[in-house]
Amino acid sequence: MRRILIAEDEARVAAFLDKGLQANGFSTAIATTGEETISSALDGEFDLIVLDLGLPKKDGLSVLEELRGQACQIPIIILTARDDIADKLTGFELGADDYVTKPFRFEELLARIRVRLRPSNASPEPEWMLQHHNVVLNLRTRLAQVGEQVIELSAREFTLAETFMSHPGQVLSREQLLDRVWGYDYAPGSNVVDVYVGYLRKKLGSHLIETVRGMGYRMPV
Repeated sequence: MRRILIAEDEARVAAFLDKGLQANGFSTAIATTGEETISSALDGEFDLIVLDLGLPKKDGLSVLEELRGQACQIPIIILTARDDIADKLTGFELGADDYVTKPFRFEELLARIRVRLRPSNASPEPEWMLQHHNVVLNLRTRLAQVGEQVIELSAREFTLAETFMSHPGQVLSREQLLDRVWGYDYAPGSNVVDVYVGYLRKKLGSHLIETVRGMGYRMPV
């Protein structure tokens, strides 16, 4: 099982990442300070680090610089609210493998993690496209296609469709969908999932998503 170190001092975000990564088959550990991150990265056997820049005691850029200075080759994905181009350039110059800004979509972060953990000799997958029966999602253009018809989806609709199509046959609870599509900033008990499932059924076909009573929704295989 691949191990991921989550370097994040905001408890809510750390718990959200921890829960999502474990649900997708990863083993995780959380570090809440820069010093703890360095110690864990050098002493533990981690396959990847998700690194926040705003860590206390030693910020993320300093952590990144020190790890690379000690020949630590673990892939590092920066996850931060800093979206200034100077911070991005500095991060890459210091050895970051990727840079994701908050607020973020968990599915996008997960895809980037999987790319970094893919063996170098593995055959590339068409990650820009998802297809299920006659429905195709283009992850580059953010457009959907049903047969020959191009369908425009809102950002939330597209992310919800992407989530279902990434897990065909799997029952996804409302809580899982809230986590993955709306992130950690949602109101518990909201019926927004049901509303958006209705939108997708109208746009992509009523057969696309099944209701599993008492459990959630599923895209039939």
